[in-house]
Amino acid sequence: MASTLRAAACHVSPVFLSARSTTDKCLSLIHQAAKNEANVVAFPESFIPAFPLWSSLRPPTANHDFFEAMAKESIYADGAEVRAIQHAAKQHKVAVSIGISEKVRYSNATLFNSNLIINDDGNTLVHHRKLMPTFFEKLTWSPGDGHGLRVADTRSGRIGNLICGENTNPLARYTLMAQREQLHISTWPAVWPTRSPNFGVASTGQQENTKTNVPPQQPRNEGANYDNVTANRTRAAAHCFEAKCFGMLCSGVLDQAAIDTVTSGSADPAAMAAFFEASPRGVSMFLDPTGAPLPGFTVDQDGKQIPTEYLQDKEGILYADMDIERCIEGKQYHDVVGGYQRFDIFELKVDRSRKEPVVFTDETRGQVRDEEGAAREPGRDLSRL
Repeated sequence: MASTLRAAACHVSPVFLSARSTTDKCLSLIHQAAKNEANVVAFPESFIPAFPLWSSLRPPTANHDFFEAMAKESIYADGAEVRAIQHAAKQHKVAVSIGISEKVRYSNATLFNSNLIINDDGNTLVHHRKLMPTFFEKLTWSPGDGHGLRVADTRSGRIGNLICGENTNPLARYTLMAQREQLHISTWPAVWPTRSPNFGVASTGQQENTKTNVPPQQPRNEGANYDNVTANRTRAAAHCFEAKCFGMLCSGVLDQAAIDTVTSGSADPAAMAAFFEASPRGVSMFLDPTGAPLPGFTVDQDGKQIPTEYLQDKEGILYADMDIERCIEGKQYHDVVGGYQRFDIFELKVDRSRKEPVVFTDETRGQVRDEEGAAREPGRDLSRL
C-alpha cells in the first residue's frame, strides 16, 4: 500500500431525480478524476438521484408526487447503476465513495440514505445506511442499521464514511476510529434549510395568549438559518483531530433545475426560490490529521493545478494529496482507541447485523428463506450489497 494518495471530492449536483442521467454524470466524473491521477473519488450525500430538499420548505401534504418520484428513481445497492460504477472503479483503478437513495426489494417505497465504498477492484467493501435521518429527512428515509459501520481497507488506505448529521454522533465516529481509519469522508447536501423567512408566528406578539395567560412571545422564526458550513467543518475537524486521520468534506451543489422543480406549484414560487438561492451552500474541502485545512487544488483544461482552498458555489472537482503516514505522530498524544483510553471503565458494543422485516422458515426441511423465496442456511446473513 502506497503511503501517498490523491483524493478527489466531486462538488457537483445530480441530474435532479434522474438515476440514469446522474449515473452517467458520475461515470464521467470518475473518468475525469482518474485522468488527473486520483486514487479515491467521492460524491455527495444522496447524489443518486437527489436530496429531498422539498421536505425542508413544502408541507408534507404537498409532496406526494416528489416522494413517488424519489421512490421510483432511488436505486438498489446491487442494481445496474451501482454495477456501472463498480465497473468504472475497476477500469480506472480508483476507490469510489458514492451517496445514494437506496430502495430495497422487500418494499416498493422503503428508502434508505446510503453510502457505498467501492475499491479499485470494483467490489463494494462498505454498504452503510444512515443510522438516523435528520429532521425533515425522516419524511423520505427510514433509519438504517449498524451493518455499514466499517472501514474499507483499500490499496490507498483505510477509508471510512459517515453521512451528514452522523458526524455529530460520537459513538458512530468512535466506531470508525477503532478500525484504524486513515481517511474519513463526510458527505453533505448542497443546502440544509432550517428556517423559512416567510413562515412562522403570524402575529407581532403584542396580544396576550388568553388560553394560557402566557406573556406575548417573539416570533419563533427569528434568528439566522442553520450555518451548515461552520457546523460541518467543526464536526469534520473534531473527528480528524480525535482520530488523527485525514478528512474529506464532500458537499452537493444546488443547481437551478433543482430549485425550479422544487418550487413549482408552491404558493409563492418566487419567494421559495429566493430562499433557496440565499441559503448557505455547503463546501467541499480537505483537513489534515490535526483538523487544520489541507491545501487543495483544481485542475484546468490544460492540466495545470490551481491552488484552491474549497469549492462552494460552482461545480468542480477538488483534489488533495495526502501522506497517510502523517496519521501516526498524533497517536503519541491522544490515541483515543488505544493508549489514551480506559477499557476497564468504558465499553462500546456495536450491533452490525443487517435488519430484515421478516425471516421465513421452511418447516419441512428446516430451511430459512429470504423475502424473494431463495433458500439459505439457518443463521446465514441476509444482508445484500
